[in-house]
Amino acid sequence: MAVRKIVTIGNPILRQKASPVGKITKAEKQIIDDMFETMGVNEGVGLAAPQIGIPKRIIVAQWEGEKYAIVNPKIEWRSDEMVIGTEGCLSIPGVQANVNRHLKIRVRGVDGEGKTVILEPEGWLARIFQHEIDHLDGILIIDRSDELFWIVTEEDESGRERTRLVPTTKSAIIAAFQKHKAPARR
Repeated sequence: MAVRKIVTIGNPILRQKASPVGKITKAEKQIIDDMFETMGVNEGVGLAAPQIGIPKRIIVAQWEGEKYAIVNPKIEWRSDEMVIGTEGCLSIPGVQANVNRHLKIRVRGVDGEGKTVILEPEGWLARIFQHEIDHLDGILIIDRSDELFWIVTEEDESGRERTRLVPTTKSAIIAAFQKHKAPARR
């Protein structure tokens, strides 16, 4: 396994539609292993292959001790019930967004061995899958919300670190990443 570089907003691969995987080979299995390693090192709960510069329809997730790898995931069904939750993204470090997502979904794809999987996650796991599948279609959290925030950590007068959310806009986020070309996360 290897830790891959996470690409950040501004990299065109994040806006492309990822290509379907035809067959699970040793290369795809290595990508999945590397994605789990990269996600773990970066303290993420999900990762899509385009986030490590690979335009293939592969996602991984880890939630409540369970690991998931899904190749060619497709959402077959969405609940009518929607829930707003705060999301971050490894490809947009320092930003959070309040995103409205379906509470429950049904996802079909194949696992890392090529076996068909059908999952019906709800709550946060459903949110993670929807977020990562969005990446496969070139959609980012800043496209799904008007409630965007910079995460600002400051020291208070007693020397303790405090984190606060500062409202921002999609255009400000894009401009900041273009201006500073944020370093890739490892």
